[in-house]
Amino acid sequence: MSLNPARVAREFPSRYRLEAAKCAGCGHVAFPARLVCPACRGTKHTAVTLDPAGKVLTFTVIHVPPAEFKGQAPYVLAVVELADGVRVTCQVADVDPAAVKTGMPVSLEFRRIQEDGEAGVIAYGHKAVPA
Repeated sequence: MSLNPARVAREFPSRYRLEAAKCAGCGHVAFPARLVCPACRGTKHTAVTLDPAGKVLTFTVIHVPPAEFKGQAPYVLAVVELADGVRVTCQVADVDPAAVKTGMPVSLEFRRIQEDGEAGVIAYGHKAVPA
């Protein structure tokens, strides 16, 4: 899979700053930001920065990864619920996969996710680490 530089640039606010959209009508927080609120169909939003603290809701250990992540196996991929109620799918780092548990407190940190070849685009994003 090749990284698309235009897509990476479009995702800067959510990927790099944990920026979401809070609906002015109903208060629903959408991450990544949406043009139309999925809860009430409103179109007026304010940008909010999400709190990086959260907990693991569910997870899986990846033993046979895609080619881009081959050197990282085995690794944990989890659904993390942040304090704002937003759910994010991300890798859990800095912990033995056997030690990850449902309900485990984590915090999102800005890390390198992958790179596209030797001279390609380096993608950064958030990974969960034990709190």
